[in-house]
Amino acid sequence: MGNPRPKPKNLGKKLLQIREKLGITQPHMPARLGLLGMHPGRISEYENNVREPSAMTLLAYAALAGVHVEDLINDNVELPEKLPGKVRHNIAPH
Repeated sequence: MGNPRPKPKNLGKKLLQIREKLGITQPHMPARLGLLGMHPGRISEYENNVREPSAMTLLAYAALAGVHVEDLINDNVELPEKLPGKVRHNIAPH
């Protein structure tokens, strides 16, 4: 039924980078993202490219890391060496 939509190849690696650079464990990540209803196993699925996060989850990651959402999605862009970055998001908690 048509072609599958393209997916970022480096997204999982970047989400893992964010968690590790900020010193957050997988069980604590949903709370740090403000996604209290999320099962911590979902973090592993994202980091291993088993499951793709929703747009709102990506926004939460970007806000936590202080980067633009495009920095997460664009395979041609590297995350800053130091996290959190300088981008400030004005998002309401979930």
